[in-house]
Amino acid sequence: MKSMKLKDNLIFFILTILVAMFLAPIFIIVMNSFKGKLYISDTPFALPTKTTFSGLNNYISGISKTGFLQAFGWSLFITVCSVAVIVLFTAMTAWYITRVKSKVSSIIYYLFAFSMIVPFQMVMFTTTKVANVLHLDNPLGIIVIYLGFGAGLSAFIFAGFIKSIPLEIEEASVLDGCNPIQTFFLVVFPILKPTAITVAILNAMWIWNDYLLPYLLIGNEYKTIPIAVQYLKGGYGSIDMGSMMAVLVLAIIPIIIFYFTCQKHIIEGVASGAVKG
Repeated sequence: MKSMKLKDNLIFFILTILVAMFLAPIFIIVMNSFKGKLYISDTPFALPTKTTFSGLNNYISGISKTGFLQAFGWSLFITVCSVAVIVLFTAMTAWYITRVKSKVSSIIYYLFAFSMIVPFQMVMFTTTKVANVLHLDNPLGIIVIYLGFGAGLSAFIFAGFIKSIPLEIEEASVLDGCNPIQTFFLVVFPILKPTAITVAILNAMWIWNDYLLPYLLIGNEYKTIPIAVQYLKGGYGSIDMGSMMAVLVLAIIPIIIFYFTCQKHIIEGVASGAVKG
């Protein structure tokens, strides 16, 4: 009994240290966002004082210099639309390849699994060229690109969960007169809610913070927040650290709110999609 308590205390101590390590960078960013830019490099780990405290000046300056509100709008539009498209289409695809047993569905399933292995850097130049040829280098086109890159993991998670759904439920809906589309949207998709939320969170965090793909495809014309942050870097490597810290704080707030709103479904959804079947 005593050894169990010692073990629990040790685990709690280790987890506390890990939490502190993960939260420390966020705390440092928030803390420095209220300092004058001249003091951040000199005392990055010190709390703001009467001398170093700058109020909301960094936030006002950062919003003005980066065009933050417009960048926020494009990031929000691209993220919301991309996540919605990924969740809808990968759920339908996973349902098809799980329920329809054929060589074609098996090939599609393994192609999705293989796509998770290929790194983006390996295909980014060809992707950019194809996107230019097909006129996908715009805010609407990049949604299609995100669907392609996010489909692998998302379909894999959905397929794992769908295997745990009793086939009798779907057969009962068919006997009640539902066609395949009605069966999916009225019966299957509501059951997939925990997994859908998990897939939405994972993809939203990735797309919201993605820098490379928007930079390659839509560049400065439709700049997202990660691209807008680069505008705070001046000539000869000079960086307005105060404004950058402030913009970073504003950038992480929406995704943190979204995550904590839906995080209770993450473990349930990942466990169901990865273990079942």
